[in-house]
Parts: sequence; structure tokens; C-alpha cells
Amino acid sequence: MHRRVFLTSLLGASAAAVGLSGCADGDSAARIQGAATEPLADEVPAGTSLKIASYQGTQQLQFRLAKLPKLPFTVSTWVNIGAGPDVINAFRVKSLDLANNAGIPPIQAHFQGFDAKIVAIGVTRRPNYLFATRPGSDIRTVGDFRGKKLAFSQGQAQGVVLLRALKKAGLEYDDVKLVPLTSNQFLTALQSGQVDVAPLANSQAPAYLKQYRSKGAHTITTDVVDLLNLLWAPQSVLSDRAKAAAVAAYIPAWAKGQVWAYEHPDAWNEEFYVKTQNLTLDQARSITALANKPLFPPSWDEAVKWEQETADLLAEGGFVKKFDVSSLFDHRFESIAAKAVPEEYRR
Repeated sequence: MHRRVFLTSLLGASAAAVGLSGCADGDSAARIQGAATEPLADEVPAGTSLKIASYQGTQQLQFRLAKLPKLPFTVSTWVNIGAGPDVINAFRVKSLDLANNAGIPPIQAHFQGFDAKIVAIGVTRRPNYLFATRPGSDIRTVGDFRGKKLAFSQGQAQGVVLLRALKKAGLEYDDVKLVPLTSNQFLTALQSGQVDVAPLANSQAPAYLKQYRSKGAHTITTDVVDLLNLLWAPQSVLSDRAKAAAVAAYIPAWAKGQVWAYEHPDAWNEEFYVKTQNLTLDQARSITALANKPLFPPSWDEAVKWEQETADLLAEGGFVKKFDVSSLFDHRFESIAAKAVPEEYRR
């Protein structure tokens, strides 16, 4: 009953609006047919445009600093959006064509009955997240989460990191109190004591600790890895031959921008973290010291396996209905990112 109530509170009326109950009863033929099989066009037709997510302007900045060639299509809007639930909503109202997220938002979209596909994969080998406690907390390990209020976003990477950490610590879902929030609410929830613990990105921790360490807040590291860094798009976008070609043309720039930032940490620290995020140079360096080397596997086998494990973990908790995640991947795009980067980044 706890998990059913939690799910209802998290999805609320929006779930009913998208026909969640119908999805739970079975997928329509249109949704299980998989990705389009029509070959990608060799060139992007003139006049093609895409609306692309760029949270905090990251993409444009990487492309500019790396001096990448001009994209062969128009970016009609760079949308400052990052959280999975927000991306899904933007996809639905057609204000967004392509987004960069972790592995869990495509699973959530499928559960909500929205057809979208993964078109590019990067993998991370080191943790991107840690757990932060509210001020005055005596929690020191994940094992101490028992009976505590934990910030949980079912449709975001932070959610799967928390679930995997609980499982590794031998804690059941009913051993803790999952508080449904989106990641942009985590800091406020910690500061106010609404939750005892929230998973934060490595980049968020320095500023939080600077403000609240003296009041008893601290962080707990985890070795749980959120493996996937991906690009995905609505099936309606990928079924448009011109837009699909534009997506294929964007993927190399997306991969090369990440490689450039990794290879030029001093410039990235100054141009992004200091100038746009208002962090000190020391804080910026502490973040980039934890940065993952960008890796773009030529084969998506590992990614599919990890995505299936994640979907199964959510299904075990009653958060989604069990399904075969292979339907989430459009393999026409599989090798594009890997071919765009030097060999040391292809794995």
C-alpha cells in the first residue's frame, strides 16, 4: 500500500491525463513496434530545425569553446531544461525535440505512455552523485537511512541512484520514507528539514556544504554509478526523415563537446563554473576532479542491460510495470557518437 500511495502522489492528475491506466493494461501496437527502420538520410534537408535541451547553456558553451563546425541545421530554440519530468512534459507539448538525460527518464516516459527513443549513449564509470544530509543530521552511512525521510524523484537519475544504494545496503523500500520531489526541490527540502537526505550531483555539493556545513550538514559518498548519459527524442521527431537526419548530425557535436570540456578542465572551470555558476575556482576544481572521462561505446549492449536492470528495480518497487527496454533504443544511431571521437573515448 505504501508504494501504491507513493506512486499516486508522485504522478497525480498528470498520469490520468496521459492514460496511465491504459498503459498498465498493455501497450498498443504503435508503441511496441520499436524504432523506425527507415535508413537515415545522408544529408540534412535545407530548412530543418530542432528544439534542443541545453541545461544552463552547457551545450552552446561547449560548442563555442571547442570551436566546432556550424551545425547543418537550425537550432530554433536552446531550451534551458534538464530534469527528466520537465523534459517529458516538454516533449508532450512539442516544445522540445531532443534532450540529454540519464537512463531513468525514458523508462518513466514509457510507463506514462509516451513513445520516445534513445539515440546516443555515453557511459560513466565513476559516481556523479552523493548523498547530502539536512543540517544537524547524525546520519553517516546509507545503512543509517532506515526510518528516515529521503528525497526521491522517480523520473530522474537521482532516483535510481537512491534505489540502487538502498538495495546494496540491504534496505527495503518500506524501511525508509520516500518523499516524492523533483531534483530542483531537493536543496530547499534539505534546508527546511522536509527530508533527512537527498542525492545531489557532485557539482551541487560544494555550494551546499559551504552554506550548511557549519550547521551540521554533511555528505555521504556512494560507489553507485548512474551509468547512462544519453540523448533521446520523441518517436514523432525520429519518424520525420529531416529531423532524424538533424539528430544524427547533432550527435557528433554532442560527443565532441564533452571530450573538449574533459580535455580542457582549466578553461571549463573558468568559463562554466566560475563565470556562469558563480562558484569559486577551488570549488570548480573540486568538481572537475570527480569528472567522468566521457566514453561512447560502439555497441549499446551494456547500456541495454543496465537499462533493463533499472526498469526491473523500479518494477520490483511497484513504481512502473515490468517491460522489455529494448523498445527504448533506436539502433540506427548506435555507432555515431563513437565514430566522432578519438579511440580512447570509444568504450
